[in-house]
Amino acid sequence: MLYRLTGILITVAVLCFFSAAYGADITKEELKGQDEQVQDIKSDVLSISAELAKLEEKLLYPSSTEVSVFVSLASGATLRLDAVEIQMDGNPVARHVYSFKELEAMRKGGVQRIYTGNIRSGDHDLSVSVIGKTKGGSDIRKSERFKISKDVAPRIVEISLSDQSITESSR
Repeated sequence: MLYRLTGILITVAVLCFFSAAYGADITKEELKGQDEQVQDIKSDVLSISAELAKLEEKLLYPSSTEVSVFVSLASGATLRLDAVEIQMDGNPVARHVYSFKELEAMRKGGVQRIYTGNIRSGDHDLSVSVIGKTKGGSDIRKSERFKISKDVAPRIVEISLSDQSITESSR
């Protein structure tokens, strides 16, 4: 992949050199051909960038240690969610303050990925704190603790929030 990127950069340099050296003598057809080559180079660079992003994600979050935490509102919940904080093994790992649009999306069934990280295999403590308001306008502050078990496969944890409770399900 590095050789391909180097080749692309050399090609761009050569095109720039010839354009500068013979700029006055270039015909429209040659200019059109060079433009097509530049577009091909741009396409290659974008493709390499996408491949590098995938590789970076695999290196940062290998499947043997990856855990993802998602937050959703239970069906029919009237809770106005203001903020959620997630702690893993006593360490804060995520906090999010919700906008009106995000809350509306969650009421329509949307799910938010609030955290993706790495943890070792074994049992872990997951703490979820929620701040919001009831339909009547009263303040809500709830916290729940869960035990999650991590094996060698990626772990997905969904936190479902309702007016009365916070529940967890893992896959």
